[in-house]
Formats: sequence, C-alpha cells, structure tokens
Amino acid sequence: MKKSTKLIASAAAAVALFFSTNANAQSTDSKALRLGVGVNAGVPTTDGYSFVIGGDLRLQKDFSSNVSGLLSAGYNNWSVKDEFGGGSYGMIPVKAGAKVFLAESVYLSGELGAGFGTKSGSKTAFLWAPGVGYGFDNGLDIGLRYEGAEFSGGSLGQVALRVAYGFRL
Repeated sequence: MKKSTKLIASAAAAVALFFSTNANAQSTDSKALRLGVGVNAGVPTTDGYSFVIGGDLRLQKDFSSNVSGLLSAGYNNWSVKDEFGGGSYGMIPVKAGAKVFLAESVYLSGELGAGFGTKSGSKTAFLWAPGVGYGFDNGLDIGLRYEGAEFSGGSLGQVALRVAYGFRL
C-alpha cells in the first residue's frame, strides 16, 4: 500500500473521530471498565506474506456513553510465503487508542503503538490501526481494521477481522 494512501486513510479516520467526539461528547452516563479477549485473522497487504493470525487482550474504559479509551497487547504471527523463504514473523503489538460510538453499538476506532519483533535483531515498528466495528449487548465485539507497521526501511500491513468477548470488570 502506498504511503500516500496510508496517510489519507489515517487522516480520514482522525477527522471522523474528531467530528464524532465533538458531536456527542456531552453524554456521561457510562463509566464501565471491560477486559476483552480477542482472536484476529488478517489478510496481509504486503507482498511476501500469506496470512496473519493472532490474539489480544484489550482494556476498555468508558469516558462517556459514546467515547472509550483502549489499551491493548497481544501477539501476531505473519506467515511468510514459500517463494519468499517460508516460515513466519512474530510481533507483539502494544497499542493505545479510542473507540467512538456513532450509534448505540456501531463504532469507529483508532489505535497507535509499537510492534516488537520476537526474533533476535528484529526492529521495533510504529503501529497505527483505524477500524470499524459492532459491539453486542452480550459482550461480543466484531471489528474490522487496517493495521500498518512502519519500520525504519520497510513496512507491513494487514486488513484484520477481530472477534472478541468483553468481560465487565
């Protein structure tokens, strides 16, 4: 994916988050804290990789009825195609962000953070992940996001589906 396309997607997500937050920031009837356990499956947008699979833990703190803060950490395994040498690349993503509900259950999210490679000599990546999702009343959360990882000298990207269950703390 070209850097200009990534920049435009990031800017659009930031503008949407800004306007959504300003439009609904007055409501303060919910202050819940949740711990979500999720499974991620992704399709790489970078040549040389066939699929991405992973899991995460996400702490979500409601600031109002429509704005929540996020902290997440997990593990992603990037499978390398055979014609590029095979094997895999492991990454531990650690991110912080926000979730803005546009309607009662539909949300936009945005996260920034760092990705730590699990192999010796791996570079740390800057991560950014705009997304959209739906949170069910029973704790189930389904989201779709683009996640970009920018290294000095390279980048990785994926479109990922996250299926999670949130426990109220």
